[in-house]
Parts: sequence; C-alpha cells; structure tokens
Amino acid sequence: MDAVLIFLAISVLFSNAVAYDPLDPNGNITIKWDVISWTPDGYVALVTMNNFQMYRHIMTPGWTLGWSWAKKEVIWSMVGAQATEQGDCSKFKGDIPHCCKKTPQVVDLLPGVPYNQQIANCCKGGVVAAYGQDPSAAVSAFQVSVGLAGTTNKTVKLPKNFTLLGPGLGYTCGPAKVVPSTVYWTPDHRRKTQALMTWNVTCTYSQVLASKYPSCCVSLSTFYNSTIVPCPSCSCGCQHKNCIQKDAKILTKSGVNTPRKDGSPLLQCTSHMCPIRVHWHVKLNYKDYWRAKIAITNFNYRMNYTQWTLVAQHPNLNNITEVFSFTYKPVLLYGSINDTGMFYGLKYFNDLLMEAGPEGNVQSEILLQKDQNTFTFKQGWAFPRKVYFNGDECKMPHPDDYPHLPNSAPKFADRPLQQLLFILASFLVALQMV
Repeated sequence: MDAVLIFLAISVLFSNAVAYDPLDPNGNITIKWDVISWTPDGYVALVTMNNFQMYRHIMTPGWTLGWSWAKKEVIWSMVGAQATEQGDCSKFKGDIPHCCKKTPQVVDLLPGVPYNQQIANCCKGGVVAAYGQDPSAAVSAFQVSVGLAGTTNKTVKLPKNFTLLGPGLGYTCGPAKVVPSTVYWTPDHRRKTQALMTWNVTCTYSQVLASKYPSCCVSLSTFYNSTIVPCPSCSCGCQHKNCIQKDAKILTKSGVNTPRKDGSPLLQCTSHMCPIRVHWHVKLNYKDYWRAKIAITNFNYRMNYTQWTLVAQHPNLNNITEVFSFTYKPVLLYGSINDTGMFYGLKYFNDLLMEAGPEGNVQSEILLQKDQNTFTFKQGWAFPRKVYFNGDECKMPHPDDYPHLPNSAPKFADRPLQQLLFILASFLVALQMV
C-alpha cells in the first residue's frame, strides 16, 4: 500500500512539473467566457483570451482554440473570429449556422477585415504579445452566438475538452469552471454592469509537450580565451534531414520561404541543427564594469520571428547599467532576487528577426557594474545560467567546455607533481619514525 502511495505521489509531482516554468511560475493563458445576453435558443458570449505569460507570446500564424460542446449546440454567428469548418448543417432549412461541428476549431480574423466583423482586441491574425513585453497587446477576443443551448444559468452546459494551439503544440487546458460574473464599467464610468454568467479555462505551456528537442542553443566566447565554444552537436536533435546549405541555388526559387501550416522549418545546415542560436560573448573588462555582447541568429528559412523575446539568468543582472539596441526588463521572481532579465527588440528597429540569411540576426551589448563581493571571471561565472528564446529553454554547452581563464591551466598541470611530492614527503616521515 505504501509503495502505491509513493508511486502516485511521484506521478503527480512529475505531471505537474512538466508544465511548471521556474522562471515564470504563474504564467498561463486564461480564456474567459462572458454570457452577455440570452437569445431564443441560446446565448451570446464574449470570449477573451488573456496571455499572463511574462515572456512567451503567440506568434504567426496565430492561435487556434477548440472545444467539445456538451449538448448539440451550434454556432449561429461570430464576430472577430471564425470557425475553420462549417460541418454538416443539412438539418437546418432556413438560416444556416456558421458552424455545426461538435468540436469546432476557431481562429482569429486577419487585420483589415470590414468593421462590421470586428470587436475590440480582435483581428490580429492570432498574434498575442507576452504580458511582460506589452500588456496592452497580450489579449485577444471574439464574440460568438450559440444556439440549441440553455437559456438560463441552470440550463447552460459548459463546453468541454478545450484545446489551444499557439500556434503549435505545447498547451494543456483544464476544465471550464464557473466564476463570479465579470463586472463592466459604462464608458462614462458612472455605472457598473455585469455578465449574466462567466466561466474560465486555464491553459499552461510545456516545452516537453511542444517538442522532444530544444528549439534553440547557446554558444560562448570571451576576450581572454581564443576558444569559441559552439552549440553542442545536434542540440536540436538533427531530426531535420533536408537541410540546405547557405549558398544553395534552391534558395533563389520563389516560394521556398513560404511557411508551412504545420510549422515545419527549413533549416540551414549546421552542426547543431537549431532554428535559433544565441551567442554570448564577454567582450571587455573595465575597472568597475564589464561588457557582454549578445547575438541572435535565425537559421530557419521559413520563419520571421516577430516580437521575439530573450530571457537570460545571470547573477550580475541585478547590477545591469545599460543595454544597447535592445529593450531590457527585469523578471522579478522572488522579491529581492534579481538575477533574471528579459530582452526584446525595439519597435520598427529590430523587433523582427528575419529568416535565415544576411538579415537573419540581431545583436546588442550590455554593460554591467561589478559587484566586488561576487564578481569573477573564473569557472564560467560571466556566462548565463539559463537562456530562453520565445519562452523555450535553449541548449547550453556543458560547463566543462566553458572558456576558462588562461592562468587556470598551470594549476591543473601542477596537481600531479604536488601529489607526488606529498607522497614522497609522507614516505620520508614514515622512514624516520621507523
């Protein structure tokens, strides 16, 4: 019996740990359904998707939201979004519903649709910013008119089995839960109204569910060592066999850069086979400051990374002095501990990381003040502990491979001699005692 309980406890622990991000412990996407009016056979709901993840956003081609109806509901109409399939609506003789599928899949509308098809926070092609990067753009919404459903709080059945693609796999959604009705202010802020009924769905992200391989890697170099530590070989799995050399003629053909619906990359041939490489270079050492350079390179010919984010964990980020050509924001996880920071591009300057090629990189430099109590270049201290790109943790080189200070080599070389002298001295002492 004890063994069974221990097994269950371990199972629960690991199942929760899969979707737990220690650098963003409260990050999630919350989907809120507000019933704003009743109709003769159902209701009209405002569906709002809030991204509370600090540094993970939903990039193009955008989100896809799905669910299963609890009864035989249909979607009469939508504003700000659309179902990808209509389904079998043959039993309807008059007005035809927008969607009759038991398991609808809904996507955001593209920018520029007619105004009568728009509502607030819609029509961005499914792109949702990270909350830590731009809270005002970390929301997406649409309106749906549901038929053949309940017409009171007691007869409405909540949808089930929610799924979220953002745009690929990785998100797991919990069950819908009824919560206190949302309260709205009128435009003049003199009157409150509230939804007739509200339920929430919480979706969390797991990099393990998204892919069994990392999506980025880190390489390292310093001014005090000529060795450049590359990304580990096959950092991202080497599962993409059809890579392309950077001077291949196929790259001149039209359509080669067109993104695929399944998000499959077209990678430049490298030893690491990652779509993204982050290079951290310790550039200069001053009396009271030191300087590092960060370069991000795109090796995916099919992807332009918009609104990208880079997160680094380093003990000296609490003394960061200046960041050049990137925007920087600290990620305060545990109050006084400030060792994690988020970097992202300046709008209209370098917030777009172009596809693989001459324009497929962005770079910046950071200036950090030395903390004399902790500062050192020894044992890889100058390099980040963790690096995330677009919310996915990157593959780091092994700590033993980090560039080391030049004067560290003789110490290791002298160890055998010191051990030999110690043994010899011990032997002489033992002879004298005899």
